[in-house]
Amino acid sequence: MSQVWRRPEAPGLFVAAKGAPEAIARMCKLAEADQAPVQAAVDEMAKNGLRVLAVANAALEDTTLPESQQAITLRFLGLVGLADPLRPSVPNAVRECRSAGIRVIMITGDYPATAIAIARQAGLEASVATTGERIRAMDEPTLAEHVATNNVFARITPDQKLRIVQALKSNGEIVAMTGDGVNDAPSLRAAHIGIAMGGRGTDVAREASSIVLIDDEFGSIVSAIRLGRRIYDNVRKALAFIFAVHVPIAGLALLPLAFGLPLIFSPVHIAFLELIIDPVCSVAFEAEREEHDVMKRLPRRSDSPLFTWPLIVWSVLQGFLVFAAVALIFLVALHNDLPPDEARALAFFSLVVGVISLVLANRSFSASLLSAFLRPNRALALILFVVAILLATALLWSPAATLFQFGPLHPDDLMVTLGAGFVVLVTLEILKAIWGAQLRL
Repeated sequence: MSQVWRRPEAPGLFVAAKGAPEAIARMCKLAEADQAPVQAAVDEMAKNGLRVLAVANAALEDTTLPESQQAITLRFLGLVGLADPLRPSVPNAVRECRSAGIRVIMITGDYPATAIAIARQAGLEASVATTGERIRAMDEPTLAEHVATNNVFARITPDQKLRIVQALKSNGEIVAMTGDGVNDAPSLRAAHIGIAMGGRGTDVAREASSIVLIDDEFGSIVSAIRLGRRIYDNVRKALAFIFAVHVPIAGLALLPLAFGLPLIFSPVHIAFLELIIDPVCSVAFEAEREEHDVMKRLPRRSDSPLFTWPLIVWSVLQGFLVFAAVALIFLVALHNDLPPDEARALAFFSLVVGVISLVLANRSFSASLLSAFLRPNRALALILFVVAILLATALLWSPAATLFQFGPLHPDDLMVTLGAGFVVLVTLEILKAIWGAQLRL
């Protein structure tokens, strides 16, 4: 880049130029003997992570400018090293990306040695930087093969950024591209996910992107990935729970009809169950914190289904266990000549405890019950507290007991319901230890 002024003290023009050291050296027509110390100084500054510019000037007697800057013979003045240190959050964010199976590639217009120094500070594996000059000589298949194993690219022009993005996409990669300048817009648009810097980014870059970072922090991208994985996990947990919880409800509704037994459910019972199920799905699971290994998993395939067969099998198995436990309690109660209203109350209470067991079992697909139980979830705690109050009201308040057609339950009956829920929960935890790896795929 050159700027030109008219000289007030003498006729002619004054030219000041800055740019890449090698480009300025060519314009100064430096001899090889003079270029060697310049190159050595550039290398030394670049190894310290400085971005190096060369500066030069020229005095022109003629007031007519040539057609190109290259036609001006400049006088080499020196080098300027600019320090642009990494933000403190970058190395840790890069480590998280690597543990999550996310590959980080650095593309810059800086000098190769500067790019390598900065990449190493960020935690990237960087022994050599691929330059734009090398990329210019590569055809598309060669470039696609090259980008599969190289993480640092230096002295890259905007059109070469676009070629790198397209090469990564041709390898089947899901590509997210960050940028802030006008020249970044083509590659931001070409990437699957364009991420623009909202603070220092240009309007063109923001318009070409899918996401705009307000704080310009690379760590915010990693935080968004973590949040996305948490949301994905919680949706799957809610799906597993809602699929599982309707298995015992359907089974217990059909059991009396199939065998001519007293009915367990009336509309008020179904309404009560839905008052538990709906808040748990829409509030409690949404409020669950991320799993401890959420950023240690490999990325899932973009076309992988949300509700997989292992998750379906797991849900049916959970629901069948609760159904079997409650049905057994109901049948044994009737066999022991317990009045139908007391048997109904015993079965319904057992079912509610079983539903709570399903909630606790599905809070985590990887953590133990103890660690999942100790993980705070205020929404779930509030829901369980309200359920306990409503169950106590239905049991102890006569109008509510009449509405629900419940008979009185004794302490030993309540111990049966709690014991059944505990057995179901322990059984699910044992099965989860065996089946958990399939659930996280």
